Amino acid sequence: MLSGIPRRHSPDYLLAMKNKSTPNSAPVTPSGRVKHVSTAGGTVTMAAMAIMIVTSILSLRGLPSEAKYGVQSIFYYLFAAAVFLLPFSLVCAELASTYTKAGGLYRWVAEAFGPRWGWTAMYLEWQTVVIWFPTVLMFAAVSLAYIFWPESFDQALASNKLYTLIIAMLVYWLATLNAFRGQRKANLLSTYGGLLGTIIPGAILILLGIIYFCMGKPLSLAHVSFFPDFSNVGTIVLAASIFLFYAGMEIQAVHINDMRRPARDFPRAVFLSILIIVALYALGTIVIGLVIPSKDINLLQSLLVAYKALWGSFGLGWLGNIMALFIMFGVIGQVSALVTGPSTGLMAVAQSGYLPRSLQKTNKNGANVPILLIEGVFVSLLCLLLIVLPTVESAYQIMSQMATIIYLVMVIMIYGAFMRLRRTQPLKKRGFRVPGGKVGEYIVCSLGILGALLALVLSYLPPAQITTGSPVVYVGIIVVGVGVIIALPLIVYALRRPSWRNPNAHFYPFDWEIEGRRPSQVSQWPADYQPTEQEIDEAETRVINSR
Repeated sequence: MLSGIPRRHSPDYLLAMKNKSTPNSAPVTPSGRVKHVSTAGGTVTMAAMAIMIVTSILSLRGLPSEAKYGVQSIFYYLFAAAVFLLPFSLVCAELASTYTKAGGLYRWVAEAFGPRWGWTAMYLEWQTVVIWFPTVLMFAAVSLAYIFWPESFDQALASNKLYTLIIAMLVYWLATLNAFRGQRKANLLSTYGGLLGTIIPGAILILLGIIYFCMGKPLSLAHVSFFPDFSNVGTIVLAASIFLFYAGMEIQAVHINDMRRPARDFPRAVFLSILIIVALYALGTIVIGLVIPSKDINLLQSLLVAYKALWGSFGLGWLGNIMALFIMFGVIGQVSALVTGPSTGLMAVAQSGYLPRSLQKTNKNGANVPILLIEGVFVSLLCLLLIVLPTVESAYQIMSQMATIIYLVMVIMIYGAFMRLRRTQPLKKRGFRVPGGKVGEYIVCSLGILGALLALVLSYLPPAQITTGSPVVYVGIIVVGVGVIIALPLIVYALRRPSWRNPNAHFYPFDWEIEGRRPSQVSQWPADYQPTEQEIDEAETRVINSR
């Protein structure tokens, strides 16, 4: 998912995070500090957690990129699940069940390395979503094009840069204006969009493929080996994007404390969800390969072409145009959910004093207008890459690769935080622990980090299956873009001012701030130690004076 990223900020999660990060949404102590209100566990079952994970990760948009590999795509799905989705799920579960105050991954990384790197990790997640926007907006334009007749007109329109740019900008800014009306309006659109634009079309795609195969229709699936040719690096670059298909586990892991028996049920939920996700992705990918030859697969258009071909084989080709309408609605719902997601995540950073006060303002509907506008400028500039790159497909690919790299850098930071916190806070109570003790920690982290590094390196290379123009320009855009994105949060942190701290916004201090130590020092707190109200107030005073 990026492909998975469309659901990385589900409506329920966004609303919960908004309530957590809004100063007036929680009771406060007489001194004005927000109280931490714990909730009883047991409200999320193992099956419910599995469903939450599936719905936050699964998406149809990226299937054509893997359909180019035929049955080899199944190998890549299994490989990425083993070296990325499973280990990252377990690490996020331990961090989320241990550091339960507001902030999510910002708190995880800052507890280990300090606010500079916590803010950087949060910013990279935000930028991952921002970079993802142009890819899904391009897909929205293609989906809209396939509502019309005949198919030759659809293909020509979908490949037109000016058309794609206009529709992408229009969809994004309409979703942004809708977000100004508040989270409830955005949630309504995204909920129906997810159901009608992803879940139902996905089930129809797989069902049509099964019927198509059973009826003995002509098959286009290439006869290739299950295992890829690793000697030809250019042919496996597209497979690195599968890691982003599985993005979003750090979001659902925050709900682990709502489970009755997290140590037992969360791993089961993870394994069940992985089986479902891999099966659905693999089946959907194979169905596209059944009806479209590998050489003819287009990253943006082939999902829509597959629907038309499947329905057309039963004499109902016009239903392919109806499916395009549903998918277009689903994309609008995804954009609606994610437009407000990044600004919500950055509020925790803003409230702890690392963004200017001007970026902490919300309108009467609770929407953070300044950050939404900055986000819109970023997205608009990225969409303009359509003018520079040779084709719409190449622009789509370069955005996907940049998003993959940025996300994987953030993932490696989370692994680093996990390993350091195991050493600096060894006695801290953890609601869930990665199984296997030290051996389990080494296996999980080694698999996860090596897998992420491999995918990260591959993401810098031009794919052999797509015309991307000059390799120097392609790689240059990615290198410069990633460099600028990683440098920006460090520059902002270096330029921070004491005036950025809002005295009316109370962000719960980090453990090392309360304890009066540096993040790199080992905690002296015994297991189950709970700081007193006075200790927290004193820590908050020190923090305010030091930032």
